[in-house]
Amino acid sequence: MAYQWDSSLETGYEKVDNQHKQLVSTLNNLIQASQTGKDKEEIFKVLDFLTGYAIMHFKTEEDLMTKFEYSDFYVHKQYHDEFKVTVGEFNKRLVDEGPSKSLVHIVTTAIGDWLVNHIKGDDFRMAAYVKSKDVN
Repeated sequence: MAYQWDSSLETGYEKVDNQHKQLVSTLNNLIQASQTGKDKEEIFKVLDFLTGYAIMHFKTEEDLMTKFEYSDFYVHKQYHDEFKVTVGEFNKRLVDEGPSKSLVHIVTTAIGDWLVNHIKGDDFRMAAYVKSKDVN
């Protein structure tokens, strides 16, 4: 199952939305790499990019929340930190067991579902707050 970017995922904060689009696109690349039988090096390359990009994206959000003194910063950051741990566990499992189609499906579904839910909940609230404070 691929994830589709649509207007229901738009927070209205362009920088955040562009990064979310890249995350969704890279997640879909991981799904495609697995489904089309790419070798494990290609799958790990895409997964490494996804992991690194997610960390950079979280920093972007956390910098915005700090800059605009978002009251739910610590809760939001905790979700990011927990997600990083979960992704680390998935990475370890993929290395230990190998990136079979079924395991990659489990990983991409968990990451994708978390991402969509996080965007539509926590990120929507954060972006609305930041937009209300960012008058430039």
